[in-house]
Amino acid sequence: MKQTGDGPVKPAQKSDEVRHDQQEDDDVELDPRVWVRRFKAWREALRQRPSTNRLYRLVVGLVGGGIVVGGLALVPLPGPGWLIVFLGLAVLATEFTWADRLEKFARKQVGAWTKWLMAQPIYVRALVGLATAALVVAIFWVLFRVTGVPGWIPDNWIPAWSGLG
Repeated sequence: MKQTGDGPVKPAQKSDEVRHDQQEDDDVELDPRVWVRRFKAWREALRQRPSTNRLYRLVVGLVGGGIVVGGLALVPLPGPGWLIVFLGLAVLATEFTWADRLEKFARKQVGAWTKWLMAQPIYVRALVGLATAALVVAIFWVLFRVTGVPGWIPDNWIPAWSGLG
């Protein structure tokens, strides 16, 4: 350090190094692997106590199972049904080995189905699409026969031949 009449002067380089080190520390805090390590340490601490471990597994099972059931209900409907099922299985797989195996098996089967379907001629893909649409219509028809047509659907949208009016 240089000496002046006012006392020691810190070089500018030192200040820049401190800012750079602080920035690296901030980057480490934002690094997702740090959070993963922290979660794993927290989870391991829960595993050490049997009562909290059982409670944690019960909560994960209920949440994951609820997501899977909700996703399965949405599978025949337009929307992200399978995505929600896989999300639920991923939640369950964090605690249950059987769910991890089931998720991997299901992903493999859906991938094989998609690969097979994409290799088919366009008319086969169109028939599969029409069959899916017919299944969705049939599910809604049965649902509306059992529960009644919701009031928010205008009466003029329901044809007389459908048996729902």
